[in-house]
Amino acid sequence: MHEAGKIGSNWKLTLAYDGTDFYGWQVQPDRVTIQGTLAEAIEHVTGERVLPQGSGRTDAGVHARGQVASFFLEAGIPGENLLRALNRKLPEAVRVLKAEPAAAEFHARHSARAKTYEYRIFRGEICAPWTARFAWALSWPLELERMRVAAALVVGTHDFTSFAASDPDFHPVKRNAYLPGTPDLAMRRGAEGGEDAGGAGNVRTVFESGWGEDGELLGGLLTYRVRGDGFLHHMVRNLVGTFVDVGRGQMEPAEVARILGAKCRSEAGATAPARGLFLDCVEY
Repeated sequence: MHEAGKIGSNWKLTLAYDGTDFYGWQVQPDRVTIQGTLAEAIEHVTGERVLPQGSGRTDAGVHARGQVASFFLEAGIPGENLLRALNRKLPEAVRVLKAEPAAAEFHARHSARAKTYEYRIFRGEICAPWTARFAWALSWPLELERMRVAAALVVGTHDFTSFAASDPDFHPVKRNAYLPGTPDLAMRRGAEGGEDAGGAGNVRTVFESGWGEDGELLGGLLTYRVRGDGFLHHMVRNLVGTFVDVGRGQMEPAEVARILGAKCRSEAGATAPARGLFLDCVEY
């Protein structure tokens, strides 16, 4: 929330980006990130140095169709003008889809109620260049029905420790080391942790989890969609890696329930590549 009596507006941006050439969302020293690139564009357009806060921290190589960012601006500017000006400044791999004033208490991460991620797997021997950046190419035979059974087992409220990255989920960032002069408001917003922050410990609630199939493309696509109230660092990619093991016959679908109960990362499958993952949408 912005300081009482402070003149200006809280803003909400909806973003899409190809994360292939970025080191993830969160600003890092000497690396090109989505957050840092957006902050530079905002400063160029408005003259104000802010640090936009995202709904979640997407990792290096992860994409978004509906990332949401929030920040406070003192200057008054119509939303349509801000949208056009930012898109002129931003690289083609990052687009602002919507720019709209938000309530003073709105925060892209803290206000989020649910998020949906999508993961794409390309099936076939030859993955076209325009698909390769946005899907995990697998030529292994996969039994889709087994994967569907396994995916359904993670619906509900569970401790997802077995599917979280083994590294700490939260890394404090010295914001002023990268963006000198950033207003105190942005500093107080906090840092995102993992694909998503939020929740108590490693307990999360998954509302929907399932696999779909698109046979239109050469070789076909498998698409995993998962909607939940929060996601741990690498959680979606670790789920996908485990479901692929099920599809290959390396474990039984019912093993997913045992893996959840084990609360041990080494019990689950390998982490799927970042390039197949999209932050699809955020609900408020």
